[in-house]
Amino acid sequence: MRKYESERNWIHSIAVIVGLVLTLGTVSQSHAQGLGWEGETGVFVTPLAYTASSETEKYHPVVAYHYLNAGSVIGDFHEASIEIGIGKRFEVGYTHEFHAQGNEPLSYLWQNGFEIFNGKFNVLAENSFKKNWIPAISIGFIARNGVRNVGDYEGTASAMAPNTSGHTNGDIYGVASKLVKNKFVPVLVTGGVRGTDAELWGMGGSAPSWKACAFGSVAFILKMPYKSTLILASEAAQQPHHPYGFNGANDTIPLNIPTTLTYAARFIPSAKYKLNVDLGIAQIAGQAWGSGSSGVNLKARHQVGVQVSYGF
Repeated sequence: MRKYESERNWIHSIAVIVGLVLTLGTVSQSHAQGLGWEGETGVFVTPLAYTASSETEKYHPVVAYHYLNAGSVIGDFHEASIEIGIGKRFEVGYTHEFHAQGNEPLSYLWQNGFEIFNGKFNVLAENSFKKNWIPAISIGFIARNGVRNVGDYEGTASAMAPNTSGHTNGDIYGVASKLVKNKFVPVLVTGGVRGTDAELWGMGGSAPSWKACAFGSVAFILKMPYKSTLILASEAAQQPHHPYGFNGANDTIPLNIPTTLTYAARFIPSAKYKLNVDLGIAQIAGQAWGSGSSGVNLKARHQVGVQVSYGF
C-alpha cells in the first residue's frame, strides 16, 4: 500500500509540475491550438467549432497533456493527446487516458484508462459570405474504446476476469462558435448538441442508451502585457441522468449525475510559440444518491484540472 501511495503521489507531482511549466489557443480559426479534454479543439471539456488547421500548413499537429484530480473516490486521470489539422477544415486525433485509482470503498468501479478517437469537420467558416454575424459551424465525433468504469466494469468483470476488455461508447455532435468583437473585451460564445451514450465522457462509464445533451461555453478574452492573452471561460454540459447499470432498475442504486459545470482560465504567453496553459475547476458529481452516510457521495464536486497544449 505504501508503495502504491508513493507511486500515486509521484505521478500526481509530475503531472502538476508539467502542467505548470508547459492549454484555449487564441480563439480565432488561425490560432486554435488549445485542445480540450478528449483531444479535440475546445475549451476545457466541450468542443469549439474551430479546428486545429492552419492557414499556411497542409498538416498541422498539436500535442497536449491533460490532468484531472477527480477526488478520492474516482481517482486521478492523465491524458496524452495528438491532434492533426488537415487543410483548413478538418482535424483528427487520438488520446489515451490513464487512470490512477482512488482509495475509497467504491474506487474499484474505476479501472484502468481507455482509448479516445475524434474527428471534426468545419462545415461553415466564421463570417462566411462576408457576413460578420455568421458563426463557425462544425460537426464531429468522439469514439471511446475499452471503457471499464462504473457499470461497464460491474456488468462484465468477475473474479476470474477482473481486467475486463470494457465497452465502447461515443458522441456525435454539432457545434457553433462566434467571436463577438467590441472595444473592451471580445467574447467567444459557443453552443451545441451531442448525441451520446457516455457518462461524463467515459469517466463515468456508459449510459443505458443514447441521449441528446446540450452544451455551451462563454469565454472572455483579455489582452495582457508582452502580447500575452488571458481567457476566462465557463462551460455547461448536460450528462445522461444515470450511468449504465445504476438507473434504479432491478434493485440497483440510481446514481444521479448532474450537468457538468467548469470554470477555466487559459493563458497564452505568445501566439508566436503556440503554447497554451489551462487551469480549471470542474463540478462533476457529489451526493449521487441518498443522503448522509447512507447515501453515495462521489466526492467530485469541485475538482482541479490542468491542461497543456502546443502546436507545431
